[in-house]
Amino acid sequence: MSASGVVVADTTPLNYLVLIRQTEVLHQLFGEVMIPEAVLTELRHPKAPAAVTAWLQHLPQWIRVIKVSHVDDTIQLGHGETEAISLAIEKQVSIVLMDERRGRAAAEARGLLPIGTLNILDLADERGLLDGVSTLNELKQTTFRANEELLDRFEARMMARKA
Repeated sequence: MSASGVVVADTTPLNYLVLIRQTEVLHQLFGEVMIPEAVLTELRHPKAPAAVTAWLQHLPQWIRVIKVSHVDDTIQLGHGETEAISLAIEKQVSIVLMDERRGRAAAEARGLLPIGTLNILDLADERGLLDGVSTLNELKQTTFRANEELLDRFEARMMARKA
């Protein structure tokens, strides 16, 4: 159940990658990124960070905004998560970029592979696309929240690659 070189993204990973100026790694890692209309709406929220608003003015060509034909109402999450999972199922895309725990569980329950912001940074570090440790430190300066133990594990893995 995979379209080659395509992933579906929820709001949160895009938001934080914009804030730390690392959106290009999505294109380098995955190719095309599809987002449902609900994610675009969430990114356009009046209280969205200025960097996100500016990024939206010039969306990269590898971002495609897609209208979901059938929203799976059984998902029962926020609009962005629900539409992202529905879009991935509809377009037979196996990877969903998503951070929220309940959203990740819902994606997994539907046979999808959720990849979060930390996983994206780890993969990009592994492939030499960025310095994972410094980028993780930048992420920590935003409103991004994760369990401290989880952050430490990712940092240790990235540091071990440098040794």
